[in-house]
Amino acid sequence: MVLDISWAITMNEPLNNIRIGIIGLGYVGLPLARLFATKYPVVGFDVNNARVQELMHGHDHTLEVSDDILRSSLVKENPCSGGTVGLFCSSDITEIKACNIYIVTVPTPVDKNNRPDLTPLKKASDTVGRVISQGDIVIYESTVYPGATEEDCIPVVENVSGLRLNEDFFAGYSPERINPGDKEHTVEKIKKVTSGSTPETGLKVDMLYRSVITAGTHLAPTIKVAEAAKVIENSQRDINIAFMNELAKIFNLMNIDTDAVLQAAGSKWNFLPFKPGLVGGHCIGVDPYYLAQKAQEYGYHPEIILAGRRLNDGMGKFVAAEVVKLMIRKDHIVNGAKVLILGITFKENCPDIRNTKVVDIVHELKNYGIDVEIYDPWAKPADVRHEYGIDILTELNGNHYSAIILAVAHERFREINIECLKLHHKCVIYDVKNFIHTASVDGTL
Repeated sequence: MVLDISWAITMNEPLNNIRIGIIGLGYVGLPLARLFATKYPVVGFDVNNARVQELMHGHDHTLEVSDDILRSSLVKENPCSGGTVGLFCSSDITEIKACNIYIVTVPTPVDKNNRPDLTPLKKASDTVGRVISQGDIVIYESTVYPGATEEDCIPVVENVSGLRLNEDFFAGYSPERINPGDKEHTVEKIKKVTSGSTPETGLKVDMLYRSVITAGTHLAPTIKVAEAAKVIENSQRDINIAFMNELAKIFNLMNIDTDAVLQAAGSKWNFLPFKPGLVGGHCIGVDPYYLAQKAQEYGYHPEIILAGRRLNDGMGKFVAAEVVKLMIRKDHIVNGAKVLILGITFKENCPDIRNTKVVDIVHELKNYGIDVEIYDPWAKPADVRHEYGIDILTELNGNHYSAIILAVAHERFREINIECLKLHHKCVIYDVKNFIHTASVDGTL
């Protein structure tokens, strides 16, 4: 079967009769669905009915799409039947059966042993297999190792649907580049990598994204190239941050201010501006394991990638140990001491708690017998309790602390009077993010 691409003769010719189904309405899927809904009929599908109801009432608790923009995008009925432009969300699989472009935006986590867990991706592929029709295209956005789309996902679609790739349906891969909490680099302003299972499909996928991505697109020659490009983006950042974290440990032993060193080194035009810190979240702290896993299947042990991962995964324990050392030096009784941690999200100014490494600090401090309290105005207490079994404060309650750790650089924390939270003048202040900038800080990365 030959894909008809006559519509793509010119760059200005519109994409006609496109009906898009987005599988997964989280941090990646919802912004993408909202963007496509400015030009096409879009149905967003998610197995979480509570999430669907929240969105159809015009609210996104992830705050990636503002309520005003979301409400202006929504339509009350499935737009695919009438061909109208807009977004409709549902947990009913039959609502996406009329679509002809399916885009998968589900998470790709690792298990407790840091092995890739493709369960959400395979379940989404099963969903696509139950609704895909002759001539349709399925596009994957989830970050994976090279080969996962064609070797792990497409076979599921084929087995469930009874259709065959590049004969009955087609596939593409266009890795997500969402940066949670970033209101400047939104989805349409970030250049998009695209690819297809055939050259013609690649062109169609590229044209589809180019119609809404103002930053433009880069058409990769194969799906595997696009997959590899995405996974090394995050692996590169992970390795560079690991180098900064190692420098922070070295300079700490030498009693040298790491931030001052980086400012001095940064005066050279080609010095890369990375900083030490906790590496969590759904991308940088996870994706390198996908590349490492695939490399090992080919008989290669990736030394730098895994060394960087080990170093970054140990930074929570390192911070906790440094705080305890400072407390001992100031003659605190560690066992039973009360410590406040400011922030539990994986990054500043957003509610995303996925794979946050602040939790590692919490657990390690508790191992010392410390009473830990956490305050984060961005995080939802119910989500933290569900994900980590930890209760957090909804507001600062007047308690005073033997140590205070600034773990996340939320702008709201600039308003806090740290001095009023100290138990006494010997209170340890540890600033993970080098954010507070006061003489009272005892330690920082």
